[in-house]
Amino acid sequence: MGNTGPGWQRAPGHEPNQWVPPKPEPFCAPMGPEQALCTLGEEQGTVVYHSSPALQGSCFTHARVGGAPGPLSSPAAPLEGPQDTTLLFESRFESGNLQKAIKVGPYEYVLMLRPDLYTAKHTQWFYFRVQNTRQEPLYRFTIANMAKPKSLYGQGLQPLFYSQQDAQSRGIGWRRVGTDVCYYRGSAGEPPLFRLSWTVRFPHDGDTCFFAAGYPYTYSDLGRYLRVLAADPVRSRYCTVRVLCRSLAGNTVPLLTITGPGGTAGKRTVVLSARVHPGESGGSWAMRGFLDFLLSPHEDAQLLRRLFVFKVVPMLNPDGVVVGNSRCSLAGRDPNRAYGKALPGSFPGVWHLRAMVQRELAEREVVLYCDFHGHSRKNNVFMYGCDGSGDGTGTRLRQRVFPLMLSKNAPNKFSFSSCKFQVQKSKEGTGRVSMWRLGVSHSYTLEVAFSGSTLGGRSSHFSVEDLESLGRLLCDTLLDFCDPAPAKLQQCLVEADVLLQRRMGREPGSGGSWSDMSPSELESSISGSDSSVSDGIPDDFHSPNQQMEPRRKKQLQRRRARNVLRRTKRSHTSIRAGTRRHPVLPDVQSGGDNVGEKPRASSSVTFSSAAGTGNGSCAIAREVPGADSGVAIARAPDAGKGHCATMRRHQLDSGTNAVTHHKPPLSPCHHAATSDSSQDPGMGAILGPSWQRDRDRARPLTVRAVTSRCCACARQ
Repeated sequence: MGNTGPGWQRAPGHEPNQWVPPKPEPFCAPMGPEQALCTLGEEQGTVVYHSSPALQGSCFTHARVGGAPGPLSSPAAPLEGPQDTTLLFESRFESGNLQKAIKVGPYEYVLMLRPDLYTAKHTQWFYFRVQNTRQEPLYRFTIANMAKPKSLYGQGLQPLFYSQQDAQSRGIGWRRVGTDVCYYRGSAGEPPLFRLSWTVRFPHDGDTCFFAAGYPYTYSDLGRYLRVLAADPVRSRYCTVRVLCRSLAGNTVPLLTITGPGGTAGKRTVVLSARVHPGESGGSWAMRGFLDFLLSPHEDAQLLRRLFVFKVVPMLNPDGVVVGNSRCSLAGRDPNRAYGKALPGSFPGVWHLRAMVQRELAEREVVLYCDFHGHSRKNNVFMYGCDGSGDGTGTRLRQRVFPLMLSKNAPNKFSFSSCKFQVQKSKEGTGRVSMWRLGVSHSYTLEVAFSGSTLGGRSSHFSVEDLESLGRLLCDTLLDFCDPAPAKLQQCLVEADVLLQRRMGREPGSGGSWSDMSPSELESSISGSDSSVSDGIPDDFHSPNQQMEPRRKKQLQRRRARNVLRRTKRSHTSIRAGTRRHPVLPDVQSGGDNVGEKPRASSSVTFSSAAGTGNGSCAIAREVPGADSGVAIARAPDAGKGHCATMRRHQLDSGTNAVTHHKPPLSPCHHAATSDSSQDPGMGAILGPSWQRDRDRARPLTVRAVTSRCCACARQ
């Protein structure tokens, strides 16, 4: 991992992120805004922590994992002696976010989060450390500058907590804590700010503890996972890891290509991505569950690798993850609004992902695209899709089949009724809409609630195990979606039609059609997205200290000049399939995106330290749970101000490219309609007994590889 700074050591004992509570953690009883206790302001308290900007002239050009080592200059007020009970705060470590802490009472603190770099907003993700704890007192924390007017903290969500002593002595990792949790408006200014308040007792005296908005999954966590994968002699045979691109700070954006023996000829592609929004860490845990299952020896995983080529970008925005942003990259903009207009110099991750999908579409069908996200305002798991009102009824219904099948495989997590398919104008620059317009007919955003599930009798937080299971369930649903037997598809089409009829207030069979209605008319008026309105896309990435020239009015050009300019732009932006070369991870047994292809000469994918970051750099906090590397954070001046289990359903014909698919329809435990049908007894009658009847008559599918094409055609 490169330079980690003096005195660095990893939190011992176990992997704390992967500890699973023995019982589900229920939602707490939330307090209403009218019950919120009055909290003193900054002017009545003492600033005990303030992470100020770095020296003039330092920029975020070396925000690299490993960065320059060096001691932390303490921003906190020193303790006056052993009897001083003041908490010691720190957040200058990977993914940390806390700008200021004000002590307003003996055991009460007002906290201010740092906005996303080069913005004055997007305060939602938090991750910080406290030391010098006392066991007896009841502490109260209030984050005073939350940005969203509505949050799941008002519906029973609790913050996550980690005790280093509990991790070392009892093997307990991240867990939910907090009483009197309240989320309310805290200021009358513009834009308004909102407050998150909770009380907590620490389990030990003199402990080192952490609070976080979600289970942390850092860029270093991903690096460790990929190195273990590269060192595995079995899994590395069918998984190659390359560099998709480099981020603005020079961090590697890895691209995984996963497929079975025989190369890619005759296979369709599935594309997945995650962490375009750095504060949505649940997406990384779902992605990890997906990769763990797909790379496993399970029969379904072997079948998936024989049928498809998987292109996976597990962390699209590593810079934002490193510095603890909620939403933006170092361009100070939301990358998930940049797919339509992004330049490679401003948003390299999304630009190269889109270009890679274009190359795949030129070679083969991309059957599915899914981008993993998190959601702060709605419980459960759900999807956003793309319904084009100009498409035929059958096409519009098919858009809903994959989410509907996933809701059957995950009835206690996935809510089909929460899915939305409207393509709003403000979402034109998102990944799902952009891929859909490129020609990926089934393009989705998977939204994972920050909190948990209210389905199937549950009312509890998601654990890491819950999040990872979503990846396995997605694999299971992909096999259902591509099942050669038409019964499941036809049944889901019928059910989706019935659901739309009922949404319009009509009973099935009563006549009338919804096919001429727009998606906005089919869906409720409540905004389906957790995303903010687009901030706009800059012409290119500029230094924070560089003045941008005002835009000049375009002058009219003659037709010949316009045609020359258009041809020039096209020649610069077009990408020929098979011409792009990517570096590879050391020790990965591959040289191309196709397994068995001749290795290419290239550089390594590394997660190593960068060059010195200047005087504003700092070392990672020593006791961060699960971390073993340093992060240099050189801040710019004034920055931040402004399975459903599958049992022997597939048989693989070893030694050939033939795959016999005996996957039955969805299991009877899932045939009671959608995941929300537990609250609608009539929905059980929609499916009927066909799911179970078709179990014994599912037709086998034999897929044989087509004749291999030339290397250039078979290459990515």
